[in-house]
Amino acid sequence: MSDFTLSEWSWISMIRLMLLRFVSFPVVAAAFLMVVSCGGSPDIPLVGSNLEKASSEADQIYTKAKAADDAGKQSKAVRLYDRLATRYPFTSHAADARYRQAEILESRGKVEDSFDAYQQFLTRYQGSGLYSKALKRQTEMAQSAADGDVKYAFLGIKSKLSLDKTVGMLTKVKQNAPQTRTASKAQFTIGQLYESKGKTKEAIAAYRELVRDQPESPEAPEGLFKVGDLLTKQADEGNQNQATLDLAREAFNDYLTQYPGHSKNAEARQRVKSLGKRELDRTMDIAEFYLKTGKIDSAKVYYRDIVRRTKSGEIHDAAKARLKQLGE
Repeated sequence: MSDFTLSEWSWISMIRLMLLRFVSFPVVAAAFLMVVSCGGSPDIPLVGSNLEKASSEADQIYTKAKAADDAGKQSKAVRLYDRLATRYPFTSHAADARYRQAEILESRGKVEDSFDAYQQFLTRYQGSGLYSKALKRQTEMAQSAADGDVKYAFLGIKSKLSLDKTVGMLTKVKQNAPQTRTASKAQFTIGQLYESKGKTKEAIAAYRELVRDQPESPEAPEGLFKVGDLLTKQADEGNQNQATLDLAREAFNDYLTQYPGHSKNAEARQRVKSLGKRELDRTMDIAEFYLKTGKIDSAKVYYRDIVRRTKSGEIHDAAKARLKQLGE
């Protein structure tokens, strides 16, 4: 009884009494009591003598792991560190064991295994003094994997990580450090990865997510500019429907409104002007098509639209001339 506080002992005694009186399946009751008394799950803290036993066993494993580590037997050390952290996650050496496991795997170029080990550490040991260091290592690993995916080199060898796996790593980094510079850089890199692979739709969505979730981040202005740029490229590649041109111009206008004074403001203004001209040219083409096919009233609608939207210029004069030719 000395292993529990008075309130803890009262609570456990009450549960035992309820089970013994009301549960008609003794096996179920016995199983529950075993979990409460003996720590049947690694996620349930051990108590009393069981904690002492677990700590002793964990100490023995850690001693063997450290000896193997010091002797350069890294494969054996990794197995032992993993065994300790998995079986005895609440013992004193568990956090150090999981971190060292990740560290060794990283040094051996086992990117995915190391990243997963860091993830397990970050998930369970948020109060550890090694937390910031582990997060930094995981972030650098994910960024290196992304760079490798783009440049086809990682840790001196050709990268074998798929796009989906690299994006998954960056997503976990973002989730581990939400609303931080680390998160915004990870999200921006996701956009860059999709862009480098020609996945325009996914890239635009990634950049938009960055601007939506962290509009004040240093990466957000560049992300919004890239949205307009990618939409413009879609139009250049043949997707010249009005909606694409409108979305591109809207993105550049949003960029100018939200981030005045940013380094690409002048270029964005030029893009808006260029898109406006492209839209007018397209309107003129439609008007000319209707004129050639004898749909005069429809042609007039588009010529009038050009005149209304422009005050002067070559296309303005051409549209006015057509309207005069058609009796207006």
